[in-house]
Formats: sequence, structure tokens, C-alpha cells
Amino acid sequence: MPNVTLPTPAADAQAREFSFDARDFSRVRQLIYQRAGISLHDQKQAMVYSRLSRRLRDTGHRSFGDYLNWLESTSGEQGEREWQEFINCLTTNLTAFFREEHHFPVLADRLSRLGPSRPIRIWCCAASTGEEPYSLAMSAVETLGASAPVKILATDIDTNVLQTAQRGVYAADARGLGPERLRRHFLRGTGSNAGFIRVRPELARMIEYRPFNLMGAQWALGEAFDIVFCRNVMIYFDAPTQRKVLENIHRVLRPEGLLFVGHSENFTDSRDLFELRGKTVYQRA
Repeated sequence: MPNVTLPTPAADAQAREFSFDARDFSRVRQLIYQRAGISLHDQKQAMVYSRLSRRLRDTGHRSFGDYLNWLESTSGEQGEREWQEFINCLTTNLTAFFREEHHFPVLADRLSRLGPSRPIRIWCCAASTGEEPYSLAMSAVETLGASAPVKILATDIDTNVLQTAQRGVYAADARGLGPERLRRHFLRGTGSNAGFIRVRPELARMIEYRPFNLMGAQWALGEAFDIVFCRNVMIYFDAPTQRKVLENIHRVLRPEGLLFVGHSENFTDSRDLFELRGKTVYQRA
């Protein structure tokens, strides 16, 4: 086997397009925690460099230090736009239709118990590119019929993914959709749009998309919710931030409302707020 010389950390740093050191990474960690509650682990340094490099290119900065100084000193509308771009770069968006499938029979059962006698409100806290809120809407229609009295608020801190969600256009082979659901809930593209599907308008009308930061001081979300989906969000927060978010979700849920969380999230230490009712399903205490 021929000898191979592996790059040293110093050589790797020299190969980088932009200057980026441990102090820069520490500043990024502090800023994203303050703005979005996200805790970045030490192993995320390469990810941060890769994702934020495009902001340096777009804004004309030659080092992370210069970019971060500019970010913290720029005010007004331009400053708010760049803070949003900063957050968009560092959020993770991994989703699919009917992801964590075990949740949907539980959802259907609760919808059956609640409807159709009164309006039902659902909040999807991390809408990403739309697969989750559209899955919720499909479940509502399949459970309660085409005139299901369900309204879904779909929010995300990342404004870019919300634009994709609002378009409601996906690849025809999108994971999680069987032939019957494709036929019932989507329109197939033709011509230059062949290979794509669009959510039917009657399904899209059930959903309101809105940017929202779970770290925001104001949770002005309207009437209380019957159901909240906050899946695979808390894994990015530390324990105090998780507790703060759970307290706010508890406040906006109806009595005995359901909270659905991700497969690796466990809140049994917050029994004063939520009681476990199934596999990663909690009920408001």
C-alpha cells in the first residue's frame, strides 16, 4: 500500500478560503444560542465553517471575525435580514412525509374524539419544508373527511424552508407517500413539471405558515391548541432551554392537549407539565 500523507490541522486551516479559528467558533456558538437557543457541540466546527462561508462570500468579508463584527454592529432592517440569514444557515432541516409513523394512529384517534363537533387547532412547531404539516392535514382529511374542521399553524425559525413549504411542490417519488395518498392529495405535474407533485389547494388551505422563534418573548399564537407537534427540535437545546420551551407549550395547549415529540426526546423529568401517554406522546398535565 503506498504511503499517504494526511493533512495536518495547520494544513487544513491554510487550505480554507476564510480565516476561522476557535475564537470565531466560540462566538458563533454564543450568538446562535442567544438568538435561537441552539447549542452547538464542539464537533460542529466544520459544519459551521461550511454553512456560514456562503454568507461571507455574499457579504464580501474575508474572515469570520470581520463578518461577526459586522453582524453584531449592523442595525435596522439590514441587520435583521442578516441575523435571519445567520440563523437560516445554522438550522438543520431533516424531514419526510409521515415521519415517525407511530404518531399518526394516535393523532387520528384524538381527532376522532375531538371532531367534527368543533374547530380543532394544531400547531406544527418545526414545519421545515412542509412535509410534516401536510402529513397532519392529510391525516385530518382521512379521519374527519374533506370538510374537517381543522386549522394547522405551521411555523419555523428558518424563513427559507417556509417558502418551500408554502409552494407545496415535491418530487413525485417523495418518501412516505403511497399511491393512494398521491392520488387523493396531490396534483401531478406535466410537461416541464413532470416528475413533480403539488399539494391540492383544499389541503393547503388548512395550513397557515408563519416564521416563529421558540426563543421569542412573545408567544402570540391565538387560541389554545388541541395538539402540538414539536418533534426533533428539543435535541438542539440544552436542559434550561428545553424547560423554558415546554413551559410555553404547556401554556398554549388546551387542558389534556397532546404534545408529540421526536423519537430521541424524553421529558419524564417534567411530569409537572406533561404526562407520558404513549411512545413519545405526552398529555398536558
